[in-house]
Amino acid sequence: VQLQASGGGLVHTGDSLRLSCAASGRTFSSYTMAWFRQAPGKEREFVAAISWSGGTTYVDSVKGRFTISRDNAKNTVYLQMNSLKPEDTAVYYCAGQRNGGSIYGSRSYHYWGQGTLVTVSS
Repeated sequence: VQLQASGGGLVHTGDSLRLSCAASGRTFSSYTMAWFRQAPGKEREFVAAISWSGGTTYVDSVKGRFTISRDNAKNTVYLQMNSLKPEDTAVYYCAGQRNGGSIYGSRSYHYWGQGTLVTVSS
């Protein structure tokens, strides 16, 4: 599976953005997909995940503001980000796995997109 992330940009506090991650391959629907982010000088952190069956999980800091979804017909996973804050500024990466590993750990994911930069100004 090859992943291509897009949709980042420069926004202001309170604005919204929708990230997209397009996947190649015929087995996309069987993958758990996730978004991670990495802010300057910080480690990559888990943001949200969606299972093959549509179950979702979020890090506490984005609950109620971000929504992860998938369209298996389009081989695409989305991250709708609302009420953005300066602390959401980071490079956002999409990732995929189907080995049943922890959804929170980056090492569980074998497939990664190239990252898309989100900058939220105050």
